[in-house]
Amino acid sequence: MKRIGTLFRPSYAQKLSLVATVPLIAAVAAIAVLVAFQSRTLAEREIKALETQLLEAKKAELANYVTQARNGFYFIYGNAAPDDQEARDQVAQILSAMIYGTDGFFFVYDYDGTNLVSPRQTGMINRNWSGLEDSDGTPIVDEIIRIARSGAGYHSYLWPKPSTGEEARMITYVTSFPSWRWAVGTGVFIDDVLATVASARADVEARVQQTFFYIGMITLAALLAVFLTGMGLNIRERRLADAKLKKLTQRVLDAQEEERGRVARELHDGISQLLVGVRYALDTARRKLDRGDRTANEPLSKGIETLGEAISEVRRISRDLRPGVLDDLGLGPAIKALAEDFSERTGVRVDFQTVVFRNRLDGEAKIAMYRIAQEALTNIERHALASHVRIDLRGHKKGATLRIEDNGRGLPDDSINPTGGLGLRNMQERVEQLEGTLRIARPRGGNGTIIEVSVPLSHLLPPEPETPTRPKVPA
Repeated sequence: MKRIGTLFRPSYAQKLSLVATVPLIAAVAAIAVLVAFQSRTLAEREIKALETQLLEAKKAELANYVTQARNGFYFIYGNAAPDDQEARDQVAQILSAMIYGTDGFFFVYDYDGTNLVSPRQTGMINRNWSGLEDSDGTPIVDEIIRIARSGAGYHSYLWPKPSTGEEARMITYVTSFPSWRWAVGTGVFIDDVLATVASARADVEARVQQTFFYIGMITLAALLAVFLTGMGLNIRERRLADAKLKKLTQRVLDAQEEERGRVARELHDGISQLLVGVRYALDTARRKLDRGDRTANEPLSKGIETLGEAISEVRRISRDLRPGVLDDLGLGPAIKALAEDFSERTGVRVDFQTVVFRNRLDGEAKIAMYRIAQEALTNIERHALASHVRIDLRGHKKGATLRIEDNGRGLPDDSINPTGGLGLRNMQERVEQLEGTLRIARPRGGNGTIIEVSVPLSHLLPPEPETPTRPKVPA
């Protein structure tokens, strides 16, 4: 499990890609859902309006049919008595002949539910259909009679279509002949309306799916663009990092070789010469002792003195490589000792000021700031021709700052950039590792150079709690 977790642990570039793609996918998904919802809502409203408009047109057409038919035989109905069977038969015959289109017809039921006229379905004539319902359970004849008793109105139900024999939705308009207790009406099948509405809904759904497809393609293109851009940037950053690493490795090797050369020169020019002098003095003393010369003490004293100088030189070289005072007392005393040694060696006056750190800088920051101070003093000794150096080291609420200022001839304009020389590049890289800042400038109104290094508060350790001292027990 641990190995699987390691394999699926995202890298920094993958995390950046996730940060870029997840909000994009979420935003596109929200937009797609919103667009689909709005599209369906608007389309449903338009479809409802279309359906209502078509049905109203059908209803108006039905009412017009019934009105025209009634006007055609109203003179018969109006002049007949309620029990005039001849007039009834004559009107029923007229209504039976009034068929239109492929499925249009008139029907007549008496108030008891008996069918009197049904020209396209003659098997229903003279039979009582009270209680008849369609396949959905909708009452048909009873509702038609109820509408006729109330005057006139519309009724919708499923009815076998004469042309096909299959059930289809039908709308009927019913009116009444109250003196004869007849319910007279006609109907029209609205399957064409329903087909139109279904086609409109299918078209809307197709458009919504097409919109989803377009949004998906746009999202995919955006994700590919983000992925390819991220991959390109990652490859570019890796190449730059590899190139920078190669340069850094070469600079480290150069610095190591330079340090080795410096130590070798100091060993050859300093300790080696001193040890040669000690050997010469000891050899001279031995020869005098062999001759019984009483002046042998003089070369022995000289050799002892020279040997002391060699020991001091070894300590100095060791201190330059890794000062023990840096670990024992902290950065302030270490830089102070470095400044005093620099002043004693070069004759340049050094003013050092600091605020007590109590050794609160972490090890990485201490060694980096010490090496920067060491590099700055080395540059001053070699190139600046300065007579006065000021070093200021202090901590503050934002971290710690080291400031080194000299009154020498200063750096050329093209060397102010920290990437100029090897020493300045080393300073810059040390500061970058600490996530700090390096500033190189000239003093206002004078010559010289200012090097200011700041490290963030994260490199300051919390103060150690004071341990209470136990009172001494009197003897």
